[in-house]
Order: sequence, then C-alpha cells, then structure tokens
Amino acid sequence: MAFTIEQYQALQAAIAEGALSVRYADKSVTYRSLDEMIRILKLMANDLGLSANNDGGRRFTSFSKGFYP
Repeated sequence: MAFTIEQYQALQAAIAEGALSVRYADKSVTYRSLDEMIRILKLMANDLGLSANNDGGRRFTSFSKGFYP
C-alpha cells in the first residue's frame, strides 16, 4: 500500500480528537473503532518508515577491554 504523510497526519488528528471519520484531500473514510484506527496508523507508520522498530533505526556500539572490577 502507498500511504502519504497527509493521510497519516489526518488519521493522527482524528484519533486525538476521538472522531471515527477522517477527511483528507477530497476523500472521507469512516472507521469502525478506535482500535482499527490505531492498527492502521501503525501500518501507515511502518509503510512510511516512521516507526521506531524499522531497520533504519539507530544502533549503538559498546566496547570493552575485558576489565571487570
């Protein structure tokens, strides 16, 4: 699926205000429940690369010289 940032932001705003209907551009979508909206928001975030658990996240390296006090 190809989502846009505008769709993602519109869904976020609807969740924040407790609405089950979302309007963006010239389209309108009505969801069945808040749970469905949250699941789709997560799907959008993954598709757009906005989620924290995608492969492009930060990785930290740790080094040790073998000295343990």
